[in-house]
Formats: sequence, structure tokens, C-alpha cells
Amino acid sequence: MDWPIAEVARMSGVTARTLRHYDEVGLLPPARIGTNGHRYYEEHQLLRLQQILVLRALGVGLPEVGRILAEQVDEVEALRGHHLRLLAERDRLDTLAGTVSRTIAELEQSRKDGNPVTINRPENLFEGIQPSQYQESLRDFPGHAEEVARRVAVMTPQDIEAGQRERTTQMILLADLMAAGHPADAAPVQAQIDAQYQAMTELRPVSAEEYRAVGRSCVDNSAWRSAYEAIAPGLAAYQRDAIEAYATTRLS
Repeated sequence: MDWPIAEVARMSGVTARTLRHYDEVGLLPPARIGTNGHRYYEEHQLLRLQQILVLRALGVGLPEVGRILAEQVDEVEALRGHHLRLLAERDRLDTLAGTVSRTIAELEQSRKDGNPVTINRPENLFEGIQPSQYQESLRDFPGHAEEVARRVAVMTPQDIEAGQRERTTQMILLADLMAAGHPADAAPVQAQIDAQYQAMTELRPVSAEEYRAVGRSCVDNSAWRSAYEAIAPGLAAYQRDAIEAYATTRLS
């Protein structure tokens, strides 16, 4: 039995365009191409697609996915390896969600008491967050990733921790604005986005279109999306929409 590309796209949630791209780069050739020019996939291709999607969900880039698939011999053993990676990622996200939950509780309590924010154990802010994962998440922006890597190479652990703290704070502040019902183009939201943009441009110039691409990656990049959604469901799309509004009104 085989399935046409449209049916595979429906079943997997992957667009037909992406499936065609996987074919073009040699990751997922179809089982056959019909006389109508449509691609058809059999069970073997569906299993391979599952592995591709699992690896992509773990933040593995397409070239590395190709290398992993080319080196594997036994599909069952390969799936066992993917399963272990997924369990490890689940545990990391559980830790990250707990970290953010504690931070939100402490921030809310400080507001109720009218006292300055006090984090009992600052290291708790960064459980589940690894600097290398942030750099990996920039793989779609090689120019920016290169500059970030250059800066990180000369940073002290304290500097890296301060940067992590700042990113966490930015995400929580944006989640607060979303929870308060502010639309993505509202002034307080745009003020937060402006602060993020200014921080980016301290590293290198960022065009309107590149900033839009960064916004889209908040949803499309699995590592970024997981980080945002761990703080608040819908936050990734909210950040994307806020960046789109900022790029349109401030940078175009």
C-alpha cells in the first residue's frame, strides 16, 4: 500500500512543500512517482519520516539528520536511541517548566508584598537551560550565530548567567503582557520588543526582514518554541506577532 504526498502531509502535519524539499536534499525520496507526477510513499518512507521529525523536534539540523540516518543500520535500534533522546528532552523541559513556574511565583509574591524581587536561589532560574542550546537555536541565522559564539568565547560564567537571566526575564515580562490581554502591537508590548531589538543590534545590524525571520523562528524553531511554550502556551506566536508588528511599524 502506498499514500500520495497530500495524504502523507495530512497524516504527518508536514507540508507537501517540506516533503518535496526532503526529497530534493536526499532525505526522503518517495517510493515512486506516478504518471501524474505525484509522489507516493510506502510504509518504509513513513517510518523514515517519523525519524526525521523526531530528530528535528530535538533540534537536529537537516545535514546532521541526513548523517544520522545514513549511519544507522537497524531501524529498531535507531528508534530506541531516538526514544532515549526524547525522554531526556522531556525531563529537561519538565525541569525548565518548574524553573519558570518558581520564578513566576516569586515575582507575583513580590508584587503582592510590594517588595523588590528576591530569588532565594538564583541558580534555579537556569535549571534546564544550556548556553549551547541557545547558540544551536541560532543555526538559521549564521551571521548572528557567529557573532554570538565569538562573544560567548570570551565571556565569564557570570556574564553568561547574567545573559540567561535577562532572556528569562524578557520572556516572563512578555508572558505577563499577554496574560493581561495586551494585543501584540500594543505600546507596552512593542516597548519590550524594541528592547530585544536593540540588544540584538548591539551585536550586529539586523534588517527588518531578518528580524521578521527571527520572529517566525520563535514558532518554527523547535528549541525556541519549546522555551516560550514552557513559560506560557501561545507565547511563541505572541512573540512572533509582536516582532512582525514592530518590523512593520518601526523598521520598514
